[in-house]
Amino acid sequence: MAILYVGIDLAKTVFALHGVDEHGKPAFVRPSVARAKLLETVAALRPCTIGMEACSGAHHWAREFARFGHVVRLMAPKFVAPYRMSGKRGKTDAADAAAICEALQRPNMRFVPVKSEAQQARLCVHRMRQGFVEQRTATINRLRGLLSEFGIVLPQKAQTVRRQAAAHLEDLPGWADTAVGDALSEIHRLDERLAEYDRHVAHMAAEDESSRRLMKLSGIGPTTASALVATVGHARDFKNGRQLAAWLGLVPGQYSSGGKTRLGSITKAGDGYLRSLLILGARAVLVSAASKDDRLSRWAVALAARRGYWKAVVAIAAKNARLAWAVLVKGEEFKAMA
Repeated sequence: MAILYVGIDLAKTVFALHGVDEHGKPAFVRPSVARAKLLETVAALRPCTIGMEACSGAHHWAREFARFGHVVRLMAPKFVAPYRMSGKRGKTDAADAAAICEALQRPNMRFVPVKSEAQQARLCVHRMRQGFVEQRTATINRLRGLLSEFGIVLPQKAQTVRRQAAAHLEDLPGWADTAVGDALSEIHRLDERLAEYDRHVAHMAAEDESSRRLMKLSGIGPTTASALVATVGHARDFKNGRQLAAWLGLVPGQYSSGGKTRLGSITKAGDGYLRSLLILGARAVLVSAASKDDRLSRWAVALAARRGYWKAVVAIAAKNARLAWAVLVKGEEFKAMA
C-alpha cells in the first residue's frame, strides 16, 4: 500500500514517524529514528504529504523534506493536541506522531507557511534585537530596585533612570557604587548594540521592495515592515487581509450561543512581536492624527472619540494589517488603486 500521509514528532536526537495508507491504516510506524537517519528514512519514501508541529527546527526540516518531492505541512501544536488519543498520562513520541498524522488529514486544518532561509535569517536580527531590548529593560529595573534599597526611588522612564542614577553614584556606600556603576555600563553597552541592530533593520527594509511599499503606510516603519515580510513573506497563504489580522490576534474573541453574539477583547493569538509592533505604530498614528486633516487622521480621531483610545488603537492596527496584506499580495496593483 502507498503511504499517503506521514506525521513526524520532532525532537533533538530521536524522532518518531507515523504513516498511513489510502485506507487510513498505519503502514509506516517508526517510534524511534535517530537524527542522523531521519533524512535517509524520509528520502526512501515515495512522495507523500508530511506533517509536523511548527516548533524549533521545523522550517529547516520542511525545506529538506521538500527536496525529495514531499509536500510538507506545518501545524501549530495547539491544533494537534485534540487528536492525541492517549491522553496526558499516556503521552509518548509515537502517540504525538500519530496525532500529527491524524490532524494533517483534517480538511479544515490551518497550516503554518514554511519560511525560507532568507526569511529566517532576517528574523534572527529581529529576535536578537528584541532580546537586547528585554535585557536592557531588565537591567534598568534591577538598577531601580538596587537604588531603592538606599532610599533613592527613581521613575520608570529609562532616560531619567540613566541620568539620576549616575548623579547618585557618589552618594552610594562601598560596593553599592561598584554594582550600580556596572549596571550603568551594561545599559550603555546595550544601547550601543540596539543602535547597531536598528541600523541592520533599516538596511534590510531599505533593500527590500516589499518593505519599501509597506513603509508608505501610516504607522509602519522599517522595523514593522521588515518583520512583516520576514514572517509572512508574500502573504498569499492568507485569503484576505481580515484573515491576517485574525492570525495576529487583532480581532475580538467570540462567545456566542443561542443566537446571541457576544464579542470580547482581542484574542492576542499569533505572533506577539508583530502584534506589538503594529500596536505601537497605531498609537503613533493616533497621536499625530489630531494635527492632521487627511482622511485616515479624521477617521482615527472620530473613532477614538466614539469608542475610546485603546479600541481605536486596535482598530488602526487591524486596518494596517489588512492594508499590509493588500500591499504584499497585490503589489504594484494596490499602489495604483491607493
